[in-house]
Amino acid sequence: MEPSNAQFRRVAVRTGRPATLSFDGVNVRATTGDSVLAALLESGALLRRLEFGGEPRAGFCLMGACQDCWVWSAEGGRIRACTTPVADGMVLFAEPQPLVGSHG
Repeated sequence: MEPSNAQFRRVAVRTGRPATLSFDGVNVRATTGDSVLAALLESGALLRRLEFGGEPRAGFCLMGACQDCWVWSAEGGRIRACTTPVADGMVLFAEPQPLVGSHG
């Protein structure tokens, strides 16, 4: 059953292997070969909010040109969700996470 809050609806059956990633602590089912952005939008995840008004944002150009779909990996680096393929076990966040053991 598809989530009712999905921003993206799959119209073609994918034949890749199933994968699971974590986004802000929530498991997201995906298909190997999908972009991270496609998996997140299909799950109904909210990537971020607009800095100037709080409106939800979820990617703009969908082809790696705009900077609107950055997400952060558990390792601390950021990735473009629209051009990064899903990998099973990815751990991602909408916002940068404090490093473990850092003081601030």
